[in-house]
Amino acid sequence: MKVILDTNVIISSFATRGLCHSVFEICLDRFEIIISSTLIKELRNALKRKLKLPELFIAETLDYLSENATSIKVIKLISGVFRDPEDNHIIALADSAGANYIITGDEDLLILKKYGSTQIVTPRQFWQLSKK
Repeated sequence: MKVILDTNVIISSFATRGLCHSVFEICLDRFEIIISSTLIKELRNALKRKLKLPELFIAETLDYLSENATSIKVIKLISGVFRDPEDNHIIALADSAGANYIITGDEDLLILKKYGSTQIVTPRQFWQLSKK
């Protein structure tokens, strides 16, 4: 099963040892995590700006993610469909990868519930689904 962890979930998984961290660990262990160079760039900026982490830690975090995830190129860009234009990339990534799930805390994405064959769920919803 292919999953995409939105940047907010990845940041939370590294910032705390709560639910997002547990979801991240489950995804590493049992599923294929899909990333892209754009998602990595967004994550780098967020770790630097929001968490103000040292560059060495950011580099190690991104290396770890890159080594444990599948990086793909977005085939078809999607635009003008969503309330937040920054969400276009994550949807295009899911579409290009044939992802089963996008795991996010972003209300602009969650309101969609589904895009094509990709379900859009919260970390809590994914946690519950993974326990079945």
